[in-house]
Amino acid sequence: MFTSFSTALSALSAHATAVDVVGNNLANLNTPGFKTSVVSFHDLVTQSLGAGLGETQVGFGVGRPITLRQFSQGAIKTSAGELDAAIQGDGFLVVKDKVTTGNIYTRGGNLQVDKSGNLLTSTGQRVQGWMSANGAPSTNGPLGDIVIPVGTLKEPVASTEFSFDVNLNSSSAAGEAFSTPIEVFDSLGGSHVLTVDFTKSSTANVWDYTISFPDADVATPVTPVTGQITFDSSGKMVDPAASGTMPQITISGLNNGAADLTLDWQLYDGTAPRLTQFSQPSSVNANQQDGSPAAQLVRVGIASGGVVLAQYSNGQQLAVAQLAMASIRNPESLIAVGDNAFGLSARSALPAIGLPGTGGRGSIIGGAVENSTVDIAREFTNLIVLQRGYQANARVVTTVDEMSQETISLKR
Repeated sequence: MFTSFSTALSALSAHATAVDVVGNNLANLNTPGFKTSVVSFHDLVTQSLGAGLGETQVGFGVGRPITLRQFSQGAIKTSAGELDAAIQGDGFLVVKDKVTTGNIYTRGGNLQVDKSGNLLTSTGQRVQGWMSANGAPSTNGPLGDIVIPVGTLKEPVASTEFSFDVNLNSSSAAGEAFSTPIEVFDSLGGSHVLTVDFTKSSTANVWDYTISFPDADVATPVTPVTGQITFDSSGKMVDPAASGTMPQITISGLNNGAADLTLDWQLYDGTAPRLTQFSQPSSVNANQQDGSPAAQLVRVGIASGGVVLAQYSNGQQLAVAQLAMASIRNPESLIAVGDNAFGLSARSALPAIGLPGTGGRGSIIGGAVENSTVDIAREFTNLIVLQRGYQANARVVTTVDEMSQETISLKR
């Protein structure tokens, strides 16, 4: 009978711990990426009474509950944060804090940038990944802090080539002209307008061209580059040939002090000619050049796949970094270290770190967060059941106490 005291007390302690777990789940109902914990009860060794053959067995109560974290998928919710990242599938973001020297892991995707440009979680942990070199993140090297180029100015890129996709009207009379401009940039980011004039020759299927540069932009006027373009009877350009030398214009002595420009006119896309001569009005379908002016950083965001993109005022986007993901075969063995992060325990498998969407790792969705997996209805149900269990075992203590009083009174 007196064993019932310790048995009931063990149950009171176990149910109190279970209520604490439910309370923690409910407290983190709105914590992004939070994973619900469940409680597993187990009994203690039993005591055999009588001859020791096990005919009568009395248990010693319930042991300390075991908490198991369930890493099920939470709902993905679109957010307004450009740096938010949600994980869909297995895996964790790799982060570091100021206390531990090794990596820790989180699924909380509310990211932000500090004054030094470091990409951080909402609780200040440094997000790990690979920085890019020339717009291409190198994922073969070791992990490091991701640093966003806050407030940086993108250097200008001098133009080296230009092209047009043009149709010249085969019905044009001799001497009829068509002109098209294109903006190019020098080494200082200065803008200049290059003009190409086409004039129908008296020879069938032949057009004369002139490439000119504005005199106001140079100290000495640039001599225009001239030449001819020949089409066959099907309207396909045959001269200059794809294997020949493309027209080129060299500009020196720019008034703004920029380096000399040498521009190649790309008449072919591989082996396909960009110019045609059909019986349609002369027009430009597309044009392009490879230069750009200096540009200010406008915004930084995380795209799907975990690529950190920087957008500049000239419309260009560059990949500045790549988020790393860790896959752990037995995530339920991880130990919560606070701030919505987990550390490895002695039972944890070694993390496999790589790109999202590879090696069994889940994907990263930019501009979204993963909701908590706490089910409020289930937690309240568990709370009621645990409360009833606590009350029942408290009643056992009261009953055993009354029985003890009755036993003691037998001596009187």
